Amino acid sequence: MLRSPRLTGALLVLLSAFCFGIMPLFSRLAYASGADTHAVLLLRFTIAAACLAVIMFYRRERWPTGRLALGLFAMGAIGYAGQSFCYFTALRFISVSLTSLLLYTFPVIVTLIAAIWLNEPLTVRKVVALTLASGGLVLTVGGSIGGSGIGIAIGLGAALIYSIYIAVGTNLTPKAGSLASSAVVMAGGATTFVLSAAVHQPVWPHAAIGWLAILAIGVLCSVIAAVAFFAGLARVGASEAAMLSTFEPVVSVGAAAILLHERLTVSQTVGGAVIIAAVLLLAWRPHSLRQAPMTT
Repeated sequence: MLRSPRLTGALLVLLSAFCFGIMPLFSRLAYASGADTHAVLLLRFTIAAACLAVIMFYRRERWPTGRLALGLFAMGAIGYAGQSFCYFTALRFISVSLTSLLLYTFPVIVTLIAAIWLNEPLTVRKVVALTLASGGLVLTVGGSIGGSGIGIAIGLGAALIYSIYIAVGTNLTPKAGSLASSAVVMAGGATTFVLSAAVHQPVWPHAAIGWLAILAIGVLCSVIAAVAFFAGLARVGASEAAMLSTFEPVVSVGAAAILLHERLTVSQTVGGAVIIAAVLLLAWRPHSLRQAPMTT
């Protein structure tokens, strides 16, 4: 069965979604061991950048140069670093499930940005998807504002930053290639958190489990997840890869329910399902998500 490129590609994308989906659980372990967000992200980006550089060297891939390299580096240093900081910070205020569902509004936001910024037409399908996602978002956060408004705001901020990051990456990533783009982006993110360490001293984990959790975030949830996604993307295409990637929030919500005993309300469950339905509707024939660097 695995001789089928399409099946292999689908399994690779699902593996990627699974790895991304369990990342919040490792972050909770790192936080429980005493680490702060700066420490987690500094180590995550540094580990991922080093691993991707080794893969680039092993495969003798060509590194981007000039303005392309600067653009990709800025994507990582500003966009991806900002999105990751918001995402991991939101996990301190709200549940893993809610954070994951809020982040997954990004395909819908990308569609809206593409319509405004890139002059892509808003088709009936896109309007329906935007309406569904808006309604799903209201249902998802409606009963969660009390006591966690800041977490919801930061979570939505992560989705907004990530959407802008993807809109920019849509033009830059195809020029450099997926692997090279990921390597430079990760290097940019690592640079941001190395520099921020001079202003804000990272708080490192106090236990071995925290260090292992951060190692898993860097290797399993960043490098393996990204490489698996792009390998799968090459085999199944952007449309099917985008649809299969909706497995990611399902993994996050399911794992949080099983391992962290988190429970979504009926309203949040319905809202999350509506958001995922909107994403699937957009992914049926994606435009602005094509060639986008899909990585949490």
